[in-house]
Amino acid sequence: MLKSKVGYSTNEDERLQGVEAATDSTKSLENIALNILFLSCRNDAKKVLKGVREVTNTPIIGCTSCEGIITPDGYLTSENGYVGMLSLSDKDMVVGVAAHEGGKDARLIGRKVAIEAVENAKSTRAPAYFYMIASPKEEEAYLMGIQDVIGRVPMFGGSAADNTVNNEWKIICNDKVISDGVAVAFFYTDNEIETTFTGAYKETDNMGLITEVKDHRNLVSIDGISALKKYAQWSEVSPKTLRGETLLMDSVKKPLGIKDPLGNLTVIRHPMYGEDNGTATINDDTIMLGNNVVEGTAIIQLEATDNEIINAPADALREVKKKMYVEPAAYILIHDGARKMYLKDKIEEVANQVIKEAKGVPFIMPFTFGEYGYGEHSSNICGGLMLSFTAIGKN
Repeated sequence: MLKSKVGYSTNEDERLQGVEAATDSTKSLENIALNILFLSCRNDAKKVLKGVREVTNTPIIGCTSCEGIITPDGYLTSENGYVGMLSLSDKDMVVGVAAHEGGKDARLIGRKVAIEAVENAKSTRAPAYFYMIASPKEEEAYLMGIQDVIGRVPMFGGSAADNTVNNEWKIICNDKVISDGVAVAFFYTDNEIETTFTGAYKETDNMGLITEVKDHRNLVSIDGISALKKYAQWSEVSPKTLRGETLLMDSVKKPLGIKDPLGNLTVIRHPMYGEDNGTATINDDTIMLGNNVVEGTAIIQLEATDNEIINAPADALREVKKKMYVEPAAYILIHDGARKMYLKDKIEEVANQVIKEAKGVPFIMPFTFGEYGYGEHSSNICGGLMLSFTAIGKN
């Protein structure tokens, strides 16, 4: 039977943050299969890990979170940094973790990390479920490489984050700390695991055909019109007001989305930067997206109100609970970082709603710069501005 606990700390001493968080999360637990660790980009991750290792030598995976985390005791942040850890204990659960630094061939790296995770679990077969963390750059290629090895196994996860989208993120796997790359946790278990993957946005009537893409994530044109101009038309503003980093926050309420072939999942493509750099053939107004898009496919403008963005996490938790046939023992709630940055102090409302909905089940909620999951009969896929909420059953 799975048991879980959450520990956290904002101690001024970073080593003691690791000690305190690990002491609380592992207290009274035996047969720990995995520790999931989140911390501030302000932390020295190696010092935190040193403290954690003074308490436990069991497998660890995690990353830095954007501005804070949410635990059953509320929203946690601090100028001293912060550490939160969820520990999972079950004598019948085996988790193989592995990480690899980034390189020239992300798909090959995905294959290598998958093989290593299987070997670390002392197994010769595919896992029942897996968790992935990556730096915000080549998530799709890592995922393809992993699936080259294990096939289409259901997944959840999110990309490492920092506070300013300034490459200050870190990925953690056991005693390894990397800035660029991928880490995975492969779950070998009969416990029920369910994921809800959603942006919780409504579709608008604004849609078009992607007619030019550069380097997978630079959306050049829609319907033969520059992407930024088309997005500005849909949003009823001037393209000039959307250039540069302004687009990152301005698009939170009105992002773009692509639909899976069966229409069961709309995956968000977050417009992050409005560029005027001469790279386009239609004109210079391109949109840098947080994830890949493909020419010849449809893209839709989505929308949500502030209240809908605030209420979405509790709604998503309620949805994943409905999928469960057994009583949940832990929740891993991956919440997009840009949504959090947009909400600012209103994140406290999100925390209060999620705590109420969790009804005492231990959980941890980081804020990531990309989210991964799947919908009903869809493939595993990476998105942004999304919620990847996972429940693990007691048995």
